[in-house]
Amino acid sequence: MKAGIVGLPNVGKSTLFNCLSNAKAQSANFPFCTIEPNIGVVNVPDSRLEKLEELVDPERVLPATVEIVDIAGLVKGASKGEGLGNQFLGNIRETDAILHVLRCFDDDNIVHVDGSVNPMRDKETIDIELQLKDLETVDKKLEKVKRTAKTGNKEAQKEEVVLLKIKQNLEAGISVRAIDIEKDDRLEFVKPLQFITDKPVMYVCNVGEDAAATGNAYVETVKEAVAIENAEVIFLAVGTEADITELETYEERQMFLEDLGLEEPGSAKLIRGAYKLLDLETYFTAGVKEVRAWTIPVGATAPQAAGVIHTDFEKGFIRAEVIAYNDYVAYGSEAKVKEAGKMRVEGKEYVVKDGDVMHFRFNV
Repeated sequence: MKAGIVGLPNVGKSTLFNCLSNAKAQSANFPFCTIEPNIGVVNVPDSRLEKLEELVDPERVLPATVEIVDIAGLVKGASKGEGLGNQFLGNIRETDAILHVLRCFDDDNIVHVDGSVNPMRDKETIDIELQLKDLETVDKKLEKVKRTAKTGNKEAQKEEVVLLKIKQNLEAGISVRAIDIEKDDRLEFVKPLQFITDKPVMYVCNVGEDAAATGNAYVETVKEAVAIENAEVIFLAVGTEADITELETYEERQMFLEDLGLEEPGSAKLIRGAYKLLDLETYFTAGVKEVRAWTIPVGATAPQAAGVIHTDFEKGFIRAEVIAYNDYVAYGSEAKVKEAGKMRVEGKEYVVKDGDVMHFRFNV
């Protein structure tokens, strides 16, 4: 599961990617400096992991990770192959969620591809290109479905109605994620087509250092405009975050954050947001060898969670021994949790809860 960073050229995408992954993607003050998508595997900040480390004192600690892809800047006409359009749109299609970076700061030294700062115009430019690409997809599918529907096929007739609704909305500038479609119809007819504008999105407003703690008028405009999409909006000062990651010690970074009025880097909030956007959650294993956070999709069963460690664990699953994170912290150790009768034994049907501390019993 991976989230793709998208936006117009020169809005701070590669600088943000560098902050998140500590990879050194080239960032420069001109379009198309990122041609191949850079991929970074990013640790997910989680205070629960730190607490478990404190209690267990393991030999090593391994956090959950999320994959972030830095996709080159789109421009007007990308859907028709302008700029590096087709390649970029293909890269976006391969991601599971979109982090849409919008420039929400004024700086005469950084060129804007359209000559002035206007995040809503920038958002619309990208949206239109993605919607045009989705229109191509829906038109191709409609051709086939209409032929089948004419034969009297009830399922095809039902699908035609859904696809026509999508087509009409896309032509009106409404993304697929914002269209009111029955849940069952969405699963059956919409999901298989992998519309780009159906992917979950988070809008990342790149603000100046002076707005790092409070945001600014640009951010408020974005929040109002995207309310219909049920999308999260966060803001961070990407240039300042880049400066923070360059500092040598934790203490120096904390002092810098305090001066800005921040409790943690905005990038930490963004990574957690991307994790949630991808519909992922975490369970833990805790022992003296290692304390580890494991990534699972929301709704995963105990055997599926076991399979993340090793496929044999899923095949030979017998049971899971489960401790709620809050119980682990309250009692201070696995032994004390057992004494208090708070460890549960769960079977194959158990749906794992975010934060569960688990041991698996299996037989292969």
